[in-house]
Amino acid sequence: MTSSTRKLVRSIAHLAPGEALSRLCYVAVVVFLAHMYGVVVLGVYALAATISQYLQPLIDFGLRHVGARLVAQRPRSAREIMHRVQRRRMIMAVAVLPFILGYVVSVRLPAEMKAFLFVFSLSSALYAISLDWVAWGKGHFHLVGFAKALVPFNILAFVVLGWTRSGPILWWAVAGNAVGYLVQAAISRLWWRKQQPSEPDEEDGQVIADSVAWRRTSIMGVAWMGNLAFNSIDMLMLGIMSNPQQVGLYSAAYRVLNQVLVTYYLLTQSLYPELSQQNSGQRRRMMRVRILLVLLGAGAVIAATVSALRRPVLGILFGNQFLVASPLLLLLAWAIPLDFLTSYMSNAYIAWGMEKKILLCTLVAAGSNVVLNLIWIPAYGATAAAVNTLISYVIFLASLALAGRFAKELSGVPQPQAELVVVDCDARFQVCEAQAEAP
Repeated sequence: MTSSTRKLVRSIAHLAPGEALSRLCYVAVVVFLAHMYGVVVLGVYALAATISQYLQPLIDFGLRHVGARLVAQRPRSAREIMHRVQRRRMIMAVAVLPFILGYVVSVRLPAEMKAFLFVFSLSSALYAISLDWVAWGKGHFHLVGFAKALVPFNILAFVVLGWTRSGPILWWAVAGNAVGYLVQAAISRLWWRKQQPSEPDEEDGQVIADSVAWRRTSIMGVAWMGNLAFNSIDMLMLGIMSNPQQVGLYSAAYRVLNQVLVTYYLLTQSLYPELSQQNSGQRRRMMRVRILLVLLGAGAVIAATVSALRRPVLGILFGNQFLVASPLLLLLAWAIPLDFLTSYMSNAYIAWGMEKKILLCTLVAAGSNVVLNLIWIPAYGATAAAVNTLISYVIFLASLALAGRFAKELSGVPQPQAELVVVDCDARFQVCEAQAEAP
């Protein structure tokens, strides 16, 4: 086993326990609500979780990834990086709330459920005070995984507590969400205070200022939002154009799909630092057809298994009332091999400084998904969303393949010095983790 492979395995081992606990708690909450409260309650909760999922990249807007890269690259200047990034994240957290309110007002739900959606989202904005991104940049994957598990763990604990008491169960989920983010922030900040301060390098100041400037982070922010929209805009559009039942059924099918994908994302997340250090020859080898076919084949085997077992899986996890979601799961299962390819390629492209190409690819795919959903969801509901997901995956994969075919970053042609500086400062440390939070 090579040293790079050992490092990759060690990173996965540090990150995996927290990720596993996080996913287990997320699934447990969904399963509990499905069995005890039915399709409508699950649909409303899934919509709230999706809104909160969008809050994180809106608050970060590229800052989490840029900040983590800078911390990894310039550890002596970590304190200055932290202060600059956190100042912007807090401003963004306040700025996005009116847009969240506008969406909540437009969904087809009773007033009390709209109130739940907004308050749940408001509590999720506490994410902005967490410093887990600094731990990520410093390579403390065990802390990152543990911090990530705190929110779903507290939601699960409060929902179970609410089940034993009186009152609307969804408001117990709000309490758990708020407590989870507060505990996450407290632990990450306690860890930060224990870090030994160091004298920053004087020449780092301008580099840091340039790296976190809006013109730089906005590219990554828009790309990340495009990627998130590509993966989960269906849920938000179903909330406006359909009903809670359709949201609940689609969420159940997508939840099964997501448990497969999150395990794969652990690999891509841990592989990122190694990818970011490769030269053009190593990059081309990582894109060999043999590697891509292995990923496609592995995804196809998993998709066939999920398709064959879709009815017992849905029945056991969510209850017999969710068996009507079997056709949705049959369709969505075949997004697995496509996602294996797109996640691997997009993660590698970002590591290689191809953010603008990723931005274009994700916007094309997300735009096609939105247009298709606008046309077909009003008539066919969740079924249209599932079919459109497959079509947009194909469009995304084709866009990535085309971008890689003509990318200078893979051609071995020397890049202009200014471009090299940009890549060195802003494209070192990033992972595909947003998808893993899809409800």
